[in-house]
Amino acid sequence: MSKTTIIFLIILIVLIAALVALYFLGQRMQNQQAEQEAQINATKQPMTLLVIDKKRLRLKESGLPEQVISQAPWYSRRAKVPVVRAKVGPQYFNFICDEKCFDLIPVKKQVKAMVSGIYIAEVKGLRGNLSAEPVKKSWFRRQIDKLQEKLGAKPVK
Repeated sequence: MSKTTIIFLIILIVLIAALVALYFLGQRMQNQQAEQEAQINATKQPMTLLVIDKKRLRLKESGLPEQVISQAPWYSRRAKVPVVRAKVGPQYFNFICDEKCFDLIPVKKQVKAMVSGIYIAEVKGLRGNLSAEPVKKSWFRRQIDKLQEKLGAKPVK
């Protein structure tokens, strides 16, 4: 065999090994996520929140307790998380919000939320339905959408 064939086979074997490793890693992480969802669903309770502010902040800047920050994995400490500052009764709390319901939370309004510890899992409107406010598109995103319309492709959401 020639050198190029041997190099190609080695690269192919390394790529196949990486794909197999990623498959099993993904399965393990999917099982962990299912366990965490079960724990959240078992401990969530309804609360009425007056939402003061909501932002996406780094974990260290979020104002969460030091114990929460120290328990977070090292790779997620620099990631931005959705943080909601809310008043529950007479006290103010910082909550971590689920990505699915973060856009639905209105600022300076009361909402009925299903909370598990400091994690907001679901949000319902106290007075009526909640709707996501439209996000203003950047100039670049508008140009891409126009080009996709001209070409007959579906715009990416």
